[in-house]
Amino acid sequence: MSTHPDPDRIVRRKLSDEVFDRLKSMILDGTLVPGDPVPSERDLMTRFSVGRPAVREALQTLHNLGLITVSHGERSRVNEISPTVAIQQLDALAPFLLSAAPENLEHLKSARKMFEVGMAKQAAERHRPEDIAALEALLETQSGLLDRPKDFIRTDMAFHARIVEIGGNPIVAAMADAMLKWLFHYHTALLHWSGNEGTTLKEHRQIIDAIAASDPEAAGQVMTMHLDRSSEKYRFHR
Repeated sequence: MSTHPDPDRIVRRKLSDEVFDRLKSMILDGTLVPGDPVPSERDLMTRFSVGRPAVREALQTLHNLGLITVSHGERSRVNEISPTVAIQQLDALAPFLLSAAPENLEHLKSARKMFEVGMAKQAAERHRPEDIAALEALLETQSGLLDRPKDFIRTDMAFHARIVEIGGNPIVAAMADAMLKWLFHYHTALLHWSGNEGTTLKEHRQIIDAIAASDPEAAGQVMTMHLDRSSEKYRFHR
């Protein structure tokens, strides 16, 4: 007997799935735009001829996807979908992804390097005076956090995120930010910064200088050296 599903078989779908599809279509076609209230549960029950459980389940699925915000005691509202909101949907899976196999952490570090080296080069080409000032301010802040490891690392993340922002690509910025957060939140305990803070600050100084000098090759080389060194601080651990 064949175990392959019959392609002609009609599968009965849950009512909540049908309600979800209808509401999703209303968001995609502009019937509901960001900021609009979602029709009340009673209105949806009447419109789609379904019970309250199907409506509530559909609304919760839309909420979980970040398409709407469900607030108790208030009408649900349609969210503005940005690259950051879209990529944040991966956050819940990140710890499972990174724990599934040791090589996944290595893949993440490699992906981060590809993004950030390219963005450092782009920052050297596109930076404005206020961008350099922002990086200088972050370096100064980080220099004062030598006795506060977690804050030191948070400022380190902000420094790298600011470089990515200079490129002006919100999708790349959101993806780079997500990778930094995953490394920080799920592997902070594996970071051993003691004795390396001075080297980190020195390399950040070199990165700023290369970007300020509008030298893409130098910016890429310094960022590569910096990430290769700091990459050794992250190790898989169960």
